[in-house]
Amino acid sequence: MNDVRLIEVKNMYMYFPVTAGVLQRKVADVKAVDNISFYIKQGETLGLVGESGCGKTTTGRCILQLWDGMKGDVYFEGVNLPKLKKEQMRRMRRNMQLIFQDPFASLDPRMTAGEIVGEPIKVHNLASGKEYRQQVEELFRMVELEPFMADRYPHEFSGGQRQRIGIARALAVRPKFVVCDEPVSALDVSIQAQIITLLEKLRDELGLTYLFIAHDLSVVRNISDRVAVMYLGKIMEITQSDELYANPLHPYTIALMSAVPIPDPKVDRTRKRIILRGDVPSPVNPPVGCRFNPRCHMATDICRQKEPELRELTPGSEHWVACHLV
Repeated sequence: MNDVRLIEVKNMYMYFPVTAGVLQRKVADVKAVDNISFYIKQGETLGLVGESGCGKTTTGRCILQLWDGMKGDVYFEGVNLPKLKKEQMRRMRRNMQLIFQDPFASLDPRMTAGEIVGEPIKVHNLASGKEYRQQVEELFRMVELEPFMADRYPHEFSGGQRQRIGIARALAVRPKFVVCDEPVSALDVSIQAQIITLLEKLRDELGLTYLFIAHDLSVVRNISDRVAVMYLGKIMEITQSDELYANPLHPYTIALMSAVPIPDPKVDRTRKRIILRGDVPSPVNPPVGCRFNPRCHMATDICRQKEPELRELTPGSEHWVACHLV
């Protein structure tokens, strides 16, 4: 891993309109992603964690330019993606791919596994004939599936095998950047470990860069170089993986860490568990000030009045926190 920034996100917004009435007039906005900035270095894995509905998946899809209406800047190797025309963006998509969350819903049941994996090669006109078949076979071997399985349909595979097919499809065009959208959340724990090990191996062999989205902190810890914690459309804390687990600073991160199961019963009994009060506020009408203040046990008046900015604790520490009290 080096210090070259492959992805740089600056002031990114994604609001979804809420409509009502016969004429479907816009009455409000769902503020799914609300002014976030971060970067991903070449060759690293950035873990993005948070509760369901906090904007993680929307963030990943905005980087890939899959939503219309996104505001802000997303730089890929210095190129500002929102400024590209449709044909330019289509050519750029070779460099960026997505592994979907649900291996059952993301594969076309009418296509064979070989057709699914090989479709991106055909779309981008990368190979044909014998060379195309060789590339599909190589992709199957890469994700530890036998090439003869290419003639089977998705329903003939287990969940873990289907996710491997999804990974092979994402790698078919040899991308530089992959968004892994909760790729193991629908799988058994034993299969999760196999898929994470496979993703790590592929990253090292192919020089890939990952945005790894998950809600399970223990999963993210194993694969991520850095971790960003997201809450209600905002990034609350972002730092090196080891630093985050050893020294969480934002009250929300501390609460999340306290909920991670520890296999040692002695340690588990002695640690303090933080129970968050209330429910996650609606992204249609987020609270004034810090987004987390209605549920924070440390909140003061400034937290309810002024929104904290994401700031680096000390220059060069790469530990960023959005909290008035840190």
